[in-house]
Amino acid sequence: MNTSRDSHGLVQWHGTTIIGVKKGGKTVIAGDGQVSMGNTVMKPNARKVRRLGDGSVIAGFAGATADAFTLFERLEKKLEQHRGQLMRAAVELAKDWRTDKYLRNLEALMIVADKDVLLILTGNGDVLEPEEGIAAIGSGGNYALSAAKALTDYEDDPEKIARRAMAVAAEVCVFTNDRVTVETI
Repeated sequence: MNTSRDSHGLVQWHGTTIIGVKKGGKTVIAGDGQVSMGNTVMKPNARKVRRLGDGSVIAGFAGATADAFTLFERLEKKLEQHRGQLMRAAVELAKDWRTDKYLRNLEALMIVADKDVLLILTGNGDVLEPEEGIAAIGSGGNYALSAAKALTDYEDDPEKIARRAMAVAAEVCVFTNDRVTVETI
């Protein structure tokens, strides 16, 4: 996974696209399947979106795969400790992620959701709830985010919005493909 920093000093991930769309009582997280090493596609069908815990939480990641799996495991433990309360578990994970010497070095971003909230989690300790119910991360994230925002006034189904936004990202981002995994809550 390639990284760079944006004008605010935040790490920007190059190598995947993950989008979350919350609309009409339904939340969808979708992600592409491409794993790149430099300019080479190493795997076209990776699964970067999955259900966590008892299946009541869905999550997608951008970043180093082993790091993301570590974070998924930690989030599942936090969900168990806080009886499935995603917001509380996410805040506790973000605290650990920012302060723990080992976790602090993990290079990944996550979008997580349950029936109530859609969140972006970062290693800077951020737990961000997008204002309009649309969140995107990864190299194609801004393309997918823009497409989803444009579609939301014309489409009521969040899965259709997410799939079309992913298709747009795959058309313009060389680190994103059209092999999409979708999970819905």
